[in-house]
Amino acid sequence: MKTLAKEIGNLLVTKAGPAYTLDTSLSTEGWIQTTPGGNIFINRTFFDLAGLSMENKTLFFEGAATQEVLNPATSPSTTGNNAIIVDIMSNKPLTDEEASSTLVFGNLSFGQSHLTFDQTKYMRVRFLNTDIDNQAGGFMITVSDNQLGSLEPTASDRIYITRVVTFNGADGNYNAYGVRYLLRANAKEEAEYQYLMRLKRSYELQQRFDRD
Repeated sequence: MKTLAKEIGNLLVTKAGPAYTLDTSLSTEGWIQTTPGGNIFINRTFFDLAGLSMENKTLFFEGAATQEVLNPATSPSTTGNNAIIVDIMSNKPLTDEEASSTLVFGNLSFGQSHLTFDQTKYMRVRFLNTDIDNQAGGFMITVSDNQLGSLEPTASDRIYITRVVTFNGADGNYNAYGVRYLLRANAKEEAEYQYLMRLKRSYELQQRFDRD
């Protein structure tokens, strides 16, 4: 059994009027803003499975999870400040447009993310909000927490990790704390014909040339 771990760091955003600004000095490297002044932010990393694929082994997932220290915070804390956070582990890399669409559609077939159930190893979608009862504390409370995905075995050489965050609310600072992604898996050898079919299936699911 192997436990794979990757991390994405803090995101700090300032809102003034209708515009949101990514604070690049205090946000961890890798965060991008999808449109100037917009409120959707994305960061990416990946699990490198090349060593296993070179040994012709298939990765069978036993479980997946995310670990965080705190819920998002705002300053000043204002009732109605909210965030949606989507954490994705997938067979294929997502464009900004595809990643942004998961905020509304997840990986459901009627959405615009073009991310299927099989391609999604794990997805967590959370909505967090500031209400009158927790306003003084400065941290949002979780309103909904949903998980999607197949945990289907793979022969791919990468599992792509995408974090999508959107903020809404009054003027001020918005902070989403860092996250650790965990995958527990067994690397096993399959019969040659089974592995070749698995390799073919993994290639079909990726469906896009990988650009580093």
